[in-house]
Amino acid sequence: MLTVGDKFPAFKLAAVKAGPEGLGGPGKSFTEISDTSDAGKWKIVFFWPKDFTFICPTEIAAFGKLAGEFADRDAVVYGVSTDSEFVHLNWRVYNEDIKNLEIPMLADIKRELSEALGILDKEAGVALRATFIVDPDGTIQWASCNGLNVGRNPQEVLRVLDALQTDELCPCNWTKGQEALDAQKLFEKAA
Repeated sequence: MLTVGDKFPAFKLAAVKAGPEGLGGPGKSFTEISDTSDAGKWKIVFFWPKDFTFICPTEIAAFGKLAGEFADRDAVVYGVSTDSEFVHLNWRVYNEDIKNLEIPMLADIKRELSEALGILDKEAGVALRATFIVDPDGTIQWASCNGLNVGRNPQEVLRVLDALQTDELCPCNWTKGQEALDAQKLFEKAA
């Protein structure tokens, strides 16, 4: 699996648009998103195994509810699975939890991005619950991966993004608004 310091792979994927535009039907609901989309922004890219499952919509909805907070931090959120854009659209239309989703749903049907990242489950052949925070230069700054049966905490992803954006030393459980560590003061205190 690619990790911190690695370049996020180049990609170009069909996607269901975010928000009401994503419910316009085939031909109107789709767009293409690539590694060069949203240039200069931080990117949160998270993967789920399959559409029409039980855990996945809870995570997708939770990331969607935080879309505005990520945007306030000059970050975009991309949700990705190995299902097609048509399956994503149908799922959005019929699932109340994600119907008004404010993030795009990308279709990695050839599994090229999932494979390049090293996040395909060896038995099921679908993406693991992987999450990446990618800086504006395209470098992975945080990577996390859960198995197929355990959901994530999008609030933690937001907290980590906040910490990364300080470019300072942030202690355990640090949250936005708290002071970062001052290495010089800690060194002087220890001396």
